This record gives sequence, structure tokens and C-alpha cells, in this order.
Amino acid sequence: MRHHWCMKAYSEDLRRKVVEAVEQRGLGKSEATRSFGVSLSSVKRYVAKAREGTSLSPRKHPGPRPKIDERARKLLEADVEKRPALTLRERCLFVERLAGIRVSESTLSRLLRRMGFSPKEGRWVRVNATSS
Repeated sequence: MRHHWCMKAYSEDLRRKVVEAVEQRGLGKSEATRSFGVSLSSVKRYVAKAREGTSLSPRKHPGPRPKIDERARKLLEADVEKRPALTLRERCLFVERLAGIRVSESTLSRLLRRMGFSPKEGRWVRVNATSS
């Protein structure tokens, strides 16, 4: 059984074919569901979007909300610049005091890497795009 949170969106090409079959070839919506293996609600949605002139391309899913907000992120960035030798455990405590949010060391490590930092010789430093 597949769940909606792990299913991939149908391609724009398939969506266009479904709409073309219903709109131009006169295929019924129920017939289109059987022919293309998509749900009736999907066929109705694609046809409605096409009639409105809206894009048939799949939307990007928003993903999980970030644990650390932008304000705390900027303060963390400034702290890493100022005190690069702190351990991840110490940084987790800093974030907890700063934002009142508990994060694991692995979560903080991933965040720091996304922010452009890398651990080098016991310190968190900015990754240089030109370094070898």
C-alpha cells in the first residue's frame, strides 16, 4: 500500500495526455482514469487546470518547517564566526538558551553545513568555494 506522503507526482507529460484524451478525443473522465491509471479526482483537477489555463506541472511540496527560525539562525552564524572552536554539544546548549529549542547534535551539524560551515581541525570554518 502506498501512502500519499511517499508517492511521486505524475509527470506533466502524463497530465497533458490525460487532458488531451478528455478534451480532444472525447474520452470520458472515468475511462481516462482506467486508461491512464490515475484517480478520478486527479483527472478532474487536471482538466479544470487546463480549462483555467493554469500550469499542469506538479507543485513542489513544502517539506518540514525548519526547527530554527531565521533570527536564531543569524545569531548562530555570528556565534560560529566569533567562537569557531565550540563543540556541537555546546552549540546545542547555546541554541536552546537562545531560542528555547532543543536540537540534536546531528541536526545542528546538518544546519551548520547548509549554512556553509565545515568542521576543520576542531573548528567550524566557512567552506571556501575556491579551495582545493
